[in-house]
Amino acid sequence: MSTTPDSRPRTVVLLQYTGIGDLIWHIHYFKMIAEQSQGGRVTVVAQPSTLTKAFIGKEPWVEAIIDHDHRPRRGEKRKGKHAGLSGMWRMAQELKAGQFDRIILFSGRASRGLIAWLSGIPVRMGFGYRALQRMFLNTLPYIDAYQGEALAVYPEASAFMVAHGFCPAPVVPRMDVPADMVALMTQRLASLPRPLYAFAIGTSELHKQWGIENFAELAHRLIQRGAGVVLLGGPAEVQIAKDIAARVPQADHHALAIVTDAPVLGSAAALRLADVCVGNDTGMINVAAAVGTKSYVLIGPRGTLNQDPELMHNVRAAKLADITVDRVMDLIAPTDAPPSHSGN
Repeated sequence: MSTTPDSRPRTVVLLQYTGIGDLIWHIHYFKMIAEQSQGGRVTVVAQPSTLTKAFIGKEPWVEAIIDHDHRPRRGEKRKGKHAGLSGMWRMAQELKAGQFDRIILFSGRASRGLIAWLSGIPVRMGFGYRALQRMFLNTLPYIDAYQGEALAVYPEASAFMVAHGFCPAPVVPRMDVPADMVALMTQRLASLPRPLYAFAIGTSELHKQWGIENFAELAHRLIQRGAGVVLLGGPAEVQIAKDIAARVPQADHHALAIVTDAPVLGSAAALRLADVCVGNDTGMINVAAAVGTKSYVLIGPRGTLNQDPELMHNVRAAKLADITVDRVMDLIAPTDAPPSHSGN
């Protein structure tokens, strides 16, 4: 057994963004940083809405997870513990107590740079594409802000990782699902016919919602073709799942399942077992691609998701309402080439 001290830096990484998809795009990058950090582990700072604790809290390369209570969801109607200048100071003191050697900011914002500086952590790295943030950083290189048509989160994270030599090229997001979760969900969905379609019916904002009637009609038409359908969401989607199911003919219900009560890794298992996922621009559509399932995101006129060109397909239109059930059927279940179960 080696007694040589581990000279790698004790590292904390901070994720600026608020969504589940944002986390999914970063997991592999956090793990790569952990491999170059003390003990092969990192501490992760993330907002509670990312569900970071649920997704990676038990990973062996994660030392700890610190909630950055910066911007609670609107429905919570409260001020975050780390909001405002006083909250930034509070966050900085929590980081200071961790006695880290290095902080890596997946952010281009000056406010995150200020938190890092106030924490007194010796090595401070961030995107640095604005001069104001660079005032608080001390480790080159910096990257340019992303200017393409996709959402900027993944391209900027990738550019940052490559620039600092953590990886030679962008990494397509992938995540593992615990075998026990897969086994439980396999049993739960065993009665459904194949191919199996998972609908990611949730959304954090109303303007991203494709609609109850559309999902119900799509489910009916797929089941009539001999497929199975899973309506997938969390506690916030219980009612919409019931509303969709109520609009699906009773004769189709043998091929329809609702999964809104599973833990997030249970939902990931359901997506792992599906042949295709189709849904709103929501975190679980990104989980679907990350577990290896072909995914179609109903994104309308918004910036595209480009993290996985092989598995993630963007369904675009001038307005989300312009995306018809006919069009989605043609994409996900063409009559000349119905999808076959991949054995995942």
